[in-house]
Amino acid sequence: MSQAPEIRVAILDDYQNVSLTSADWSPVQGRCIIDVYRDTLSSEDDLVRRLEPYQVICAMRERTRFPASLLDRLPDLKLIATTGPFNAAIDVGHARSKSILVSGTSGKGNSTLEHIWTLILASARYLVQEDANIKKQARQWQSYIPLGLAGRTLGLVGVGRLGSATAKIAKAFEMRVIGWSPHLTPERAAQAGVEFVASKEELFRQSDVVSVHMVLSDATRHLVTESDLQSMKPTAFFINTSRGPLVDEVALVRVLQQRKIAGAGLDVYEVEPLPQDHPLRTLENVTLTPHTGYVSDTMYEVSTQ
Repeated sequence: MSQAPEIRVAILDDYQNVSLTSADWSPVQGRCIIDVYRDTLSSEDDLVRRLEPYQVICAMRERTRFPASLLDRLPDLKLIATTGPFNAAIDVGHARSKSILVSGTSGKGNSTLEHIWTLILASARYLVQEDANIKKQARQWQSYIPLGLAGRTLGLVGVGRLGSATAKIAKAFEMRVIGWSPHLTPERAAQAGVEFVASKEELFRQSDVVSVHMVLSDATRHLVTESDLQSMKPTAFFINTSRGPLVDEVALVRVLQQRKIAGAGLDVYEVEPLPQDHPLRTLENVTLTPHTGYVSDTMYEVSTQ
């Protein structure tokens, strides 16, 4: 009797080397070969060379893109499993047309919401800068005056699930919360406990902290413009935990370099991982995290749907 061919599984973009310890792989032991890759390849030709032998791919979030052109070049691929219930980097419709099953995981906890407030508080209280000053033994004991949040205005670009949850926490800090999005209505804003503002320009002008909570699409790419950023108060902070391309990143860098605003807290970027020579890496008035808003031990422990 001929032996069944071995199934090959590729786990991609495991930056933190946690994939094999965050799930129970015992049911497939001895039945497949599992290879773990910790780097990210951007070239489609390089990806094809790497992934051609595999029938199953485990994608860590949206770190590697699977457009139709790549799927067409992987004839042996049968299954893509991804962390999280949605993965915008996968052309799910094209995968379905090729009989490639795409499976996701459920969510658990409030990782992204926690990260939003981590960046807001770290930015407003200059946490990273003061930590660095202490560790480098700076003679100046206190260098910055934190922005008190009580009575200040939080502007939400997008008032969906995450925006609404962010607003609730802002109320605990006694903040005023205003909201705008292309399709937000006064009625929906009121349901979320948020003051409706009629224009994006007015939201950026009034806010002491602006936080972005939008889905990336062709219509929302570079939704936040240089004009929006320039209209912010010089004491204000800009926070983005959604998607990098929602913002004109070149304009954001320029505004930060010119210190037109107090600072920014960013978890997402136009290109990820952020290039080593990117100017954001050199700015003192920005707090950067490596797209870990979704990441937590509880989120990685959830079982597949």
